[in-house]
Amino acid sequence: MPLARRLRLVDAVAIGLGSMIGAGVFAVWAPALGVAGSGILIALAIAAIVAYCNATASAQLAAVHPVAGGTYAYARAEIGPWWGFVAGWSFVVGKIASCAAMAMTFAAYAAPRGWQTPVAVAAVVALAVVNCFGVTRTALVTRILVACSLLGLAVVVALGLGSASSATPAPLSDATAYGVLQGAGLLFFAFAGYARIATMGEEVVDPARTIPRAIALALGGAVVVYTLVAITVVVTLGGDAASSSAPLADVLSSTGWAALTPLVRITAAAASLGALLALLTGIGRTTLAMAREADLPRFLARVDERRHVPRRAEIAIAVVVIGIVLAADLRDAIGFSSFGVLLYYLIANAAAFRQQGSVRRHPRAMQVVGALGCLLLLNTLPVLASIVGTAVVLIGVLYRAIRLRVTR
Repeated sequence: MPLARRLRLVDAVAIGLGSMIGAGVFAVWAPALGVAGSGILIALAIAAIVAYCNATASAQLAAVHPVAGGTYAYARAEIGPWWGFVAGWSFVVGKIASCAAMAMTFAAYAAPRGWQTPVAVAAVVALAVVNCFGVTRTALVTRILVACSLLGLAVVVALGLGSASSATPAPLSDATAYGVLQGAGLLFFAFAGYARIATMGEEVVDPARTIPRAIALALGGAVVVYTLVAITVVVTLGGDAASSSAPLADVLSSTGWAALTPLVRITAAAASLGALLALLTGIGRTTLAMAREADLPRFLARVDERRHVPRRAEIAIAVVVIGIVLAADLRDAIGFSSFGVLLYYLIANAAAFRQQGSVRRHPRAMQVVGALGCLLLLNTLPVLASIVGTAVVLIGVLYRAIRLRVTR
């Protein structure tokens, strides 16, 4: 059974923003500043440029292939089933790690010490239930959470920049080329949410028109927000942010607004929930698409007849995320997620490069820049993240090879 087309432009933009303006804006600054130092804004610019090139590739592909699954479906159609499988597998495993990171970040801000793990698990369960009741409810809840996040971030930026003249930021460490690129790779984790729009192509009204516009609007909005937050953190905290577990809360404390710290906690919790909700939705659709082609168990391909959602896939993903929450580390999850997502977009650029004629919306040079950017950032990620990511991808490839042999 096909999914129902119910999402309009505002819904699609909200889901994209909810994925990008999530836990990343609260969690990514410490590791990124730790490696990029004074080159943090350059790292942010590199991440944004690579993200924009990747977004144009996704938009061009989504306009021609308006089906669930994102680059998994696009690569299968443009360059072959194996490339599609690697893209889909990389997306699923990378974004499942992101889900765990979002749940843990939510709990870190919203739960008292000692209760973070149960609260993180409860958040995953609650949002999985929301997804199982239909995509229009997902879009509505995401819009509410995004509005709360943007309001809180606006207060932090306004107060931080307004009091910056009285702040005494610590010196930033000197920038190196490798550190800036590694910082860009970590920051890319925060920009990758626009893929969620493309993975829901089967549920968007007028996808050829809506998806490219929604991707551009969501990414543009996220770039503005991240740039303002980065400047605020640098001019108020400086190098101290590299060792902070809650840099935006520390921004308020350092500028004399410590009484408003609970606002940051509420905002972080809302943003994390928004990102987690949108991530669970996107992974469910990619899992559905892969199960339809037997690249994942066909049991997961069923669409609920009443709610028109891939309920089995949503439940299975929630179970895996809960398992990771019980055993994972937040910073390692960010690096592992970046590995999977960068590999996913590398294949997306290759698929878009193959498109010809009237379907092309952007010059091939943008796909070349996007692909080279993905390769460059992949090779500068933390070593452990790269090793684990490579091993997981190889496990997926081995699974598909065995399945094809057994089927034959």
